[in-house]
Amino acid sequence: MGRGRSARIRPWMGGVLLAAVAAAGLGLYWFQPWKLWQDETVDEALPTTAGASRAPAQGPSSGKPAAPSASGPVTLASGDLISHEHATSGTVELLRLPDGSHVVRLADLDTSNGPDLRVLLTDAPVEEGRAGWHVFDDGKHIGLGKLKGNKGSQNYTVPAHVDPARYRSISIWCDRFDVSFGAAELARA
Repeated sequence: MGRGRSARIRPWMGGVLLAAVAAAGLGLYWFQPWKLWQDETVDEALPTTAGASRAPAQGPSSGKPAAPSASGPVTLASGDLISHEHATSGTVELLRLPDGSHVVRLADLDTSNGPDLRVLLTDAPVEEGRAGWHVFDDGKHIGLGKLKGNKGSQNYTVPAHVDPARYRSISIWCDRFDVSFGAAELARA
């Protein structure tokens, strides 16, 4: 009798064990907890142009291309990153390059690494604490690309069709969990 009973228990326990292993694997894939201990440092130079494929900016009233500036990038807006879901620090600059294109520069960034982190240009106000964690994908927002690294200085090209004056903040956004790791209000220069 003892053998019959243990034979019936084994398939049930095997199913439970298999389900637990599958759930653990899915959890590890989804949360990627090892990224909390892995840093990716990116140190890009300050850009001088966004690329030769962009059309030059139009002049104020003539409709002719504006003459490119011989000087370097011009800061249109800037701000300091504040922490949301994870401790985040650094500065953000919205730059107009000599060719008329725009770039968002994250300087001295320091945040946690995480799954599916993005840089968003948004029209949302920056709120401190938990109130600011989930607001950046509610209104207008433009994804500028995946976060290149959770530490260092890096540049993100603003698409040519986007008017950066219509946006007021930058968020380091975790797309997997719809939460801001940190954000900066863009104060116009």
